[in-house]
Amino acid sequence: MFVDSHCHLDRLDLAAHGGSLDAALDAARARGVRQFLAIAVTLDGVENLAGIARAHEDVVISAGVHPMHSADDEPSMEAIKACAERFDAVAIGETGLDFHYDTIDRNIQRERFKRHLQAATELELPVIVHTRDAREETLQLIREHTNPAVGGVLHCFTEDIDMAREAVRLGFFISLSGIVTFRNAESIRELARRVPLDRLLIETDSPYLAPVPHRGKPNEPQWVVEVAECIARERGISIDEVAMQTTANFYRLFRAAAPQASPEMRQILSDANMI
Repeated sequence: MFVDSHCHLDRLDLAAHGGSLDAALDAARARGVRQFLAIAVTLDGVENLAGIARAHEDVVISAGVHPMHSADDEPSMEAIKACAERFDAVAIGETGLDFHYDTIDRNIQRERFKRHLQAATELELPVIVHTRDAREETLQLIREHTNPAVGGVLHCFTEDIDMAREAVRLGFFISLSGIVTFRNAESIRELARRVPLDRLLIETDSPYLAPVPHRGKPNEPQWVVEVAECIARERGISIDEVAMQTTANFYRLFRAAAPQASPEMRQILSDANMI
């Protein structure tokens, strides 16, 4: 069984599935994907994600504002908390820092990230972090404003092993996406080999970053399996081991997701002594 720990279900290109989200999710389920974490990029969008989660018992959601979102009004910490609580979010985010294009003022990003981290700490929910070209500041804010016992994840990770090690020390997990399969991504495959397996998650970040052999197509949750296959090859272990460990890692981090899981998944987790 697999978990897609980061997908944007409200943004999928559903043309290959006749416009049906149900069909896209069924395609993933047919390949063994048993849980989906649908990620928010705006607070306004959380209600729609919550509707998807109500319709699909294997979908849980986050609540937060992406660092590259241009907001007319910056969300307060209380607004973030209230949104997460109202819609039963299992995580805060995605949030973070992205200094690659500088389209959003860095000070705005820093303050927004800080409020998300504080909200996550107060709610005791893990935080989902987007970081790009902001290594030291990301780590510093995590050090200052997170509880290692709650932790979080650096999603779609593309930084170096030293940042990954420090993040793990701070109680965070590292999530790898389809980028790990790209021909020019040897540094990410090195991470796949060297990050402790009990600190790895897998994701699609769909509809973005479709893995090989699907590059150039809109990504979708079923292709999280290709991410797992690549990690298994790089580590010289079975895909079953990758699937089981990354699933266990998901529920260890996103503790609030287990009670919301489908009866089938809860039984699997219970049989494996994960809950």
